[in-house]
Amino acid sequence: MAPRVLISDKLSPAAIQIFKDRGVEVDFQPDLGKDKDKLAAIIGDYDGLAIRSATKVTPKILEQARRLKVIGRAGIGVDNVDLPAATAKGVIVMNTPFGNSITTAEHAIAMMFALAREIPAADASTQAGKWEKNRFMGVEVTGKTLGIIGCGNIGSIVAERGVGLKMKVIAFDPFLSPERALDLGVEKVELDDLLARADFITLHTPLTEKTKNILSAENIAKTKKGVRIINCARGGLVDEAALAAALDSKHVAGAAFDVFTVEPAETNPLFGRANVVCTPHLGAATTEAQENVALQVAEQMSDYLLSGAISNAVNFPSITAEEAPKLKPFIELAEKLGSFAGQLTDTDIKTVRITYEGAVADLKVKALTSAAIAGLLRPALADINVVSAPSVAKERGIVIEETTRAATGDYDSLITLTVVTDKYERSVSGTVFADGHPRIVNIKGIKVDAEFAPAMIYVTNEDKPGFIGRFAGLLGDAGVNIATFALGRDHAGGDAIALVAVDGKVPAEVLGKVLSLPHVKQAKALGF
Repeated sequence: MAPRVLISDKLSPAAIQIFKDRGVEVDFQPDLGKDKDKLAAIIGDYDGLAIRSATKVTPKILEQARRLKVIGRAGIGVDNVDLPAATAKGVIVMNTPFGNSITTAEHAIAMMFALAREIPAADASTQAGKWEKNRFMGVEVTGKTLGIIGCGNIGSIVAERGVGLKMKVIAFDPFLSPERALDLGVEKVELDDLLARADFITLHTPLTEKTKNILSAENIAKTKKGVRIINCARGGLVDEAALAAALDSKHVAGAAFDVFTVEPAETNPLFGRANVVCTPHLGAATTEAQENVALQVAEQMSDYLLSGAISNAVNFPSITAEEAPKLKPFIELAEKLGSFAGQLTDTDIKTVRITYEGAVADLKVKALTSAAIAGLLRPALADINVVSAPSVAKERGIVIEETTRAATGDYDSLITLTVVTDKYERSVSGTVFADGHPRIVNIKGIKVDAEFAPAMIYVTNEDKPGFIGRFAGLLGDAGVNIATFALGRDHAGGDAIALVAVDGKVPAEVLGKVLSLPHVKQAKALGF
């Protein structure tokens, strides 16, 4: 029987034709995604679900999805899909991460020109019968400094366009290598340097805990007087109220926004100003981009349903059905080792070395490496997935080295991930025991034995008497319950590590108290 796909959002007719040409039965109901109950009522009859942003795939819908094997999102964002629920259900979730990059980059450039030459306000004035030639005195972009925050796939396209416009382009991105910056013709700088120098600032970074309000009131105050700010990336990257105040004070000359903290944006602190240009999240809204992502998702879903091939999956690597049972626990281990290292790394990564020892070396290590790199970069790049992770790392000039060898130690299988930066080289190792659960067994050369947990505290300290009691007592006094407690040290009186699983999120003030304990060098809250 031919696989059946339901399209519950508006999608290009060309995508529908691709499904039909490939032998996939397709049901096109473009308005169904707006009705969760109706979608839940019929989803059980389909093997695939193709969506855009209007369809919300909830656990309730997934509970009814008896046959569903794949969800394809025509676009990059999958925040309208409950990923944990889909993964638990065994449903592959795919996106199309690169289909609208050029369109979004071009929109940012268009917004920059509109801002520089006050085009929207001049248009409204002229069409109102006025001829205010002297009122709209714009600025040239040639020779100006363009500051790019986030120089990944879209940011790098903006950088190339900026160089072509004869602008001086500077970029802040912790994952941008000097070599990649040189290839793009941009100067890599720190954030404070960018803020102080840029005439135009454009944002092209995902919204994460690290990037939320990256243009805060404090950072906006550090900008060059007369700066113009463009955001076509994500709402929440800029403190909109603080920017409105800076616009009113004339410190910021203008702003152009395509994205907002709350969308649809019916009201916003930036609205109603002549020096602000706003569009309703049009970054990906071109005929070409919509066609590209629709065609791409149709091809990917057809490949998977007909042959089992997986492309651009956000919750699983590219592996065959036969390989999945053996790989699954090691994929989880690799991703969590990467996440562990990523959450502790706050500087440029130059090289990642991954060593596979023992039985795991005979598995498809490329899939494991993809999982490890995705885990490593996800704290900074929220939209990254296990398929795109190696190309994203390459784009940023990160060298990835893989080594396989026979077992040489105490474990049948061992994965060691080493992160190399300009400042240090750190390693973490893990294995999978007979129970199928991944464990950390070595951190920076110090032996430990700990399972990963949703909430953990990682502490490095000098090995001194009384530390464990003070540490545990502090957590107890703060109402933080300890689930497991793993300890290790290199030698008596030397460097020591505590890796503690706790119940619930660790408050920042508790971490601050841990850091204030005698002999503590580092304290970090981790999540898995």
